[in-house]
Amino acid sequence: MSILERFRLDNKVALVTGGGRGIGAACAVAFAEAGADVVIGARTATQLDEVADRVRALGRQALPLPLDVMQSEQLADFVEQAVKKFGRIDILVNNAGGGMPTPALQTTMKQLESEFRFNTSTAFELTRLCVPHMVESAGSGSVINISSVAGQHPHPYFVSYGVAKASLSFLSQEMAQEFAPKIRVNAIAVGSTRTSALDTVLTPEIEQKMVDLTPMNRLGDVEDISACALYLASPASSYLTGDVLQVNGGLQTLNMVMPRAFD
Repeated sequence: MSILERFRLDNKVALVTGGGRGIGAACAVAFAEAGADVVIGARTATQLDEVADRVRALGRQALPLPLDVMQSEQLADFVEQAVKKFGRIDILVNNAGGGMPTPALQTTMKQLESEFRFNTSTAFELTRLCVPHMVESAGSGSVINISSVAGQHPHPYFVSYGVAKASLSFLSQEMAQEFAPKIRVNAIAVGSTRTSALDTVLTPEIEQKMVDLTPMNRLGDVEDISACALYLASPASSYLTGDVLQVNGGLQTLNMVMPRAFD
């Protein structure tokens, strides 16, 4: 097998949450380009259909499914429909998640618990549902959790989101130990990446400051993340599990300037 062939996903089946836009959509398209069929979960039907059309244009099958990861019964149905359609699961990308920067003293227990569930508990549950199907149908599999640099480096205003993503990264390492050698589990600690979520807080001034604080002197693109996800999904990374790859432009701290509580 040539080195480039090790990045192929021919006839494999990938499940991607939050696949209607941003990083999730980029992963779905990258996997299809590498030969995989893709099950795409997201809350917005129009976005699902757009990504499904892009997958089909690459000659692969797409199964777009409405999915709110916060609804446990929808997670189970997402997996069941994927198995019913394709008969196998090879790859899972837990991409759905998020949170808003909030001062610690204004962060409620409800928000803390909600963001933990959104980013960590849902990824755990979907992995728990998928892994037996991976082993039964394909004999192996790859789980990729989309974490964040916010879970690697403490920073003001990120107490709930940062804790949730740190937990997701450690969850990846825990599951990797338990599911090896058949199932590989890794995470990507994403830095500031151009998505519609980031666009909600960007102004030209904020963007320039973030760029100035990033060693690579730019924000990330979704394809930077999907390229790493493709590596983790493919045989090219067959000896890698329990790792958290940092795709963040060289950041050693967050590149958003936030005040301390008592400045």
